[in-house]
Amino acid sequence: MKPPNSFLYAHDSQTGIATITLNRPDRLNALTFEVYDELRTAFRTVDAEPDVRAVVITGAGAAFCSGGDVRDIIGQLVGRDLQALREFTRMTCDLVLAIRECRLPVIAALNGTTAGAGAVIAIACDLRVAAASARIAFLFTKVGLSGADMGAAWLLPRLVGSGRATELLMSGDFVTADEAFRIGLYNRVVPDGEALSAATAYARQLTQAPAAALAMTKDALRREASLDFNAALAAEAELQASLMTGPEFREAYEAFVAKRPPKFR
Repeated sequence: MKPPNSFLYAHDSQTGIATITLNRPDRLNALTFEVYDELRTAFRTVDAEPDVRAVVITGAGAAFCSGGDVRDIIGQLVGRDLQALREFTRMTCDLVLAIRECRLPVIAALNGTTAGAGAVIAIACDLRVAAASARIAFLFTKVGLSGADMGAAWLLPRLVGSGRATELLMSGDFVTADEAFRIGLYNRVVPDGEALSAATAYARQLTQAPAAALAMTKDALRREASLDFNAALAAEAELQASLMTGPEFREAYEAFVAKRPPKFR
C-alpha cells in the first residue's frame, strides 16, 4: 500500500497484521479532510493486499481520536453551502462504509479519549480493545448536530441496544471504560499502556483462523441486519455450503482426524 501522508501505516509480514496509527498527538489525533480521505482509501486498499490478514487501528499519544479538528474541519465548514457540506458528510460516511466492507477483521485499540467521529470509527470496527482510562463520547448533539452521524444511529443500537444508544447519542456524555465494557460497547478492557499490544495479540489470534470463514462471517453480520429471519437462514445455508466445498474446511477435518493443528493458507 502507498504510504499515507496523514497517519502511520505498518505491515508485519510475519503475522499478516497491518497497523494504522492516527498520528496527531498534539491535537488528540483530531481528523482533518486529508485524514478522512486517506483513511477510506487505506481500508479499501488494504482489503486487497494478499499478505494482510487483520487490521489494528490506534492513536498516538493520549488519545485514540477526538473527532473532527475544530480549526481544520469545523471552522472551515461554517459558511459552506449545502452542497459542499453534503460532499463532506458523504465522505465521512464513506470512511465508515470502507471499514465495514473491508473483508479483514478490524480491531480498534482505544488508548485514551475517543470522541465524536473518532467514536463512530471505533464502533465501525469489528472489535474494540480499550485501556482502563479510555473514555468514549458521541459528542454531536453538544455542538448542535444530530447524534445520527456517520452511521452511528445504525451501528450503536446493534452493539448496546436501542435504549443505551438513545442515551449515548442524545446526551453526548462521556462513558468510562468499565461502563462501556458492561454495556457491550467494548469487547475487552486492559491496563493503561496495553491496549495496542492486547489488540495486536487479538488480531494475531484471528490471523490463525481461515480467512474465508472470517470474511464471510463479517459479511453475513453486515448483510443480515437488513434481512428477515427466513431470508437470513437461506443466506447462511448458501454461504455455509459454499465454504464446505473449500480447502480450509477439508484441512480442518483432516487435521482433526490426524490429531494435528490445522494449517490454513
